[in-house]
Amino acid sequence: MKVLCTTAQVASLVAEIGGERVAPWVLIRGELDPHSYEMVKGDAEKFARSDLIFYNGLGLEHGASLASLLQRSKNAIAVGDTIQKLSPDRILTKDGVVDPHIWMDISLWEQGITPVVEALSRQDSEGASYYLARAKNLREEMQRAHDKVLETLQKVPEKKRYLVTSHDAFQYFTRSYLANPGEVNWADRFAAPEGLAPEGQLSLRDIQKIIDFVKLKRICVVFPETNVSRDSIRKIAYAGNELGLDISVCPEPLYGDAMSDLSYLEMMQKNAETIAKYL
Repeated sequence: MKVLCTTAQVASLVAEIGGERVAPWVLIRGELDPHSYEMVKGDAEKFARSDLIFYNGLGLEHGASLASLLQRSKNAIAVGDTIQKLSPDRILTKDGVVDPHIWMDISLWEQGITPVVEALSRQDSEGASYYLARAKNLREEMQRAHDKVLETLQKVPEKKRYLVTSHDAFQYFTRSYLANPGEVNWADRFAAPEGLAPEGQLSLRDIQKIIDFVKLKRICVVFPETNVSRDSIRKIAYAGNELGLDISVCPEPLYGDAMSDLSYLEMMQKNAETIAKYL
């Protein structure tokens, strides 16, 4: 079965469940930005040749040409929209806009297994039991991975568990792994100069807001991301140091919207290890 996935995170989920019965393609590859991706030559053919199409949803893929085709495709499944229906109280917003970065909490992304299994089984009924068995194993693996990431970051002293990244991709991550269990004001542990979709344009007000956060929380390191320009993070560090603060840019970027050559679970553990190492 040929399956097209918009992002590597979605493709990783589909590949683990589909196994040898599914051949997933990734539309938005490498370090490309899923927020702004527009259709290019050859993409329409990939849509036409695919039996199923899986995408993140929740507004992540909002490039006009891609969003339009996804909405028109009857065989397209929005994994995130199903997760929102299953756990509406766990979906976050920022400035009134839904945060689509749900894969940054493994326990939440695990719920994406349900729509994938259902869609694959409808398309390939003979493989239904195969998909269910693999889904069961994947759930167990994801729970272990979630616990490992949590353990890694909870070893960091509480007063150091504050995070500044390039853009607002780490809200779910912060709530799940950096906050104390049941912490109401977990959002006070995270800040980013750019919003849910990085645009690369910072105002003096944006910079000052992060500088105030860094100063208040006594943060010494800020984290760039692999597929986002480092200019914003460098400006934060420079401006802070000009004011007498000691701020460095982490030499190892985090994986937010892009995964490089890592699997999804490898990406999450790598993020945890990098943050724990430099905080």
